[in-house]
Amino acid sequence: MDMLLIYGLLGGLVVGGLVAYLARGMLAARRVRSAEKEADALLADAKAKHKELLLEAKEEGIKIKSQAETENRQRRNELHRQERRIAQKEENFDKKVEGLERRERGVTAKEKEAEELLAHLEDLKKKQIQQLELISGISSEEAKRFLAEALEGEVREDVSRRINEIEAQLKEEAADKAREIITLAIQRCATDVVSETTVSVVPLPSDEMKGRLIGREGRNIRALEGATGVDLIIDDTPEAVTISSFDPLRREVARLALERLILDGRIHPARIEEMVQKAKDEVEEAIQVEGKKAVQQAGLPGLHPELVKFLGRLKYRYSYGQNVLLHSVEVAHLSGMIASEVGANVDLARKAGLLHDIGKAVDFQVEGPHAQIGAELVRQWEKAKEVSDAVAEHHGETGSMSVLGFIVSAADAISGGRPGARRESLEQYLKRLEALENVANSFTGVEKSYAIQAGREIRIMVKPEEIDDLEALRLARDIVKKIEETLSYPGQIKVTVVREIRAVDYAK
Repeated sequence: MDMLLIYGLLGGLVVGGLVAYLARGMLAARRVRSAEKEADALLADAKAKHKELLLEAKEEGIKIKSQAETENRQRRNELHRQERRIAQKEENFDKKVEGLERRERGVTAKEKEAEELLAHLEDLKKKQIQQLELISGISSEEAKRFLAEALEGEVREDVSRRINEIEAQLKEEAADKAREIITLAIQRCATDVVSETTVSVVPLPSDEMKGRLIGREGRNIRALEGATGVDLIIDDTPEAVTISSFDPLRREVARLALERLILDGRIHPARIEEMVQKAKDEVEEAIQVEGKKAVQQAGLPGLHPELVKFLGRLKYRYSYGQNVLLHSVEVAHLSGMIASEVGANVDLARKAGLLHDIGKAVDFQVEGPHAQIGAELVRQWEKAKEVSDAVAEHHGETGSMSVLGFIVSAADAISGGRPGARRESLEQYLKRLEALENVANSFTGVEKSYAIQAGREIRIMVKPEEIDDLEALRLARDIVKKIEETLSYPGQIKVTVVREIRAVDYAK
């Protein structure tokens, strides 16, 4: 029974396997048939698309061929047109060449005729010259020379007349332009009337202080004069002491030290030396401050410290009551204004204007005019040669003058000559110039003298028939000597003797 069951199970398994195998085979066959159908469909679709692409390609080829044939026809037509144009141009060119050849043959014939006519004229000219030489009795070369000399004289006269007219016109225009520039510079420069003067008198609280300043056997006054380098004048002037010195810095140091000693009340040699040293330090500090302030006001940063220091010393220098440092700043502004009007370098003009009187800071220590002294100082620390040249030229003492020299000279004259610039009254000013001219006029042979540049120069016109060149040199030295002996004046005075001969004639 068990065996039968086992056999039955085995038979069932075999039958189930066969059934499963057959079923799998049928399923696979069905899939194969389905795939074949899909492949046939795809193949048919691909054939259809292939036909369509072939048709499209044929149509595109036909279209391209048509366009190419059209372009070829157009190009052939254009070539035909170009060929016709070229042929027409060649034909026109041939015609022009023929015309030129005909003209050339005509010109050649005319040239021959002209040459023959010119040869005939030359023969006639030679015959005429020969006849003229026989009639006049001179050769043709002599006649040419006479004619050239006559023409040269006429041309020289015309040129001279024209040059004189141009010079007169230029002088008139230059004078008008100069007046316009100077007037504009004066209008643009707004400065204060001078109010500072040289302080040489120190007030005292009482006359008793004079004795204390002198000290026992004069030891205090000797100590003060030795420490400051000034002279103290203690006279009968009530409650005042006068300080005398050519050096304005020493005078300022002495003034400050004296005022502090009077306030302190302790007056003895040790205290005097202490106060003098403090006054020197204060003045040195003030010099630096004033120099930097002047440079700042003039708009010239970067100026060498040594030049700034010398500028600061001008704070204590005066010319006819006008403070030289304020005058220098004013000249710097005026120089810049004039330079801007004439087209010169404004910065260099301002710098030259600011430094033009820097020689006055040391002119009491060095011999010579302050313009030359200042130029030497500027050359040591200023790279621009134009600046030092302008400083040297601003009083016309060099014999030549650059553009900057003219500008600074004009600005200096404006600043010194404007109303309120200096404390010297008009009456005193005229008396000083008159005294200078009287000295020159007192010499024999002097025709006329002119004091110019505010009395810094005098020009003397002499009679040429009485004074020769050698006598003019001797006269200049004699006038200089008499001026030094009889007149009082600041700085120096330039004496120029002019001996001039003019030849004048009139055509009637």
